[in-house]
Amino acid sequence: MSSPTPSLSKVRSFPALEKKAAERLATALEESADTTIFVNGTTLQLPEGAHAALIEVLHRMSLGDEVSVSTVESLLNTSQAAAMAGISASYLRKLTDSGTIPVEYRGTHRRIRPASVQAWLDTRAESPEGTAG
Repeated sequence: MSSPTPSLSKVRSFPALEKKAAERLATALEESADTTIFVNGTTLQLPEGAHAALIEVLHRMSLGDEVSVSTVESLLNTSQAAAMAGISASYLRKLTDSGTIPVEYRGTHRRIRPASVQAWLDTRAESPEGTAG
């Protein structure tokens, strides 16, 4: 199965930092995998993933790039959503066409949120007849 399509939401953009300051910060961070920050008087050691993300942001800002930070939410294609629901892709398309399962379009391609598939499954589990397609 292919990976879900990312949908960007909650995007915030930040202007580039002054080049020397950003390079100095990026160099300091690259010297150690241990990045400790202070937040509201509390000392926190950044986990590896946060450390790598911070280095990447600072590196891009040091190149004069504006940086956007966003939350990634997965969207499924028709085949992935059908597999998740345990139904055929053609039945899933009928459910999206009827509005039973909400769908978003990327060009002509349908994209379905996993939460929408799960909500439909939950509704069917509550239904006494609960027939599959």
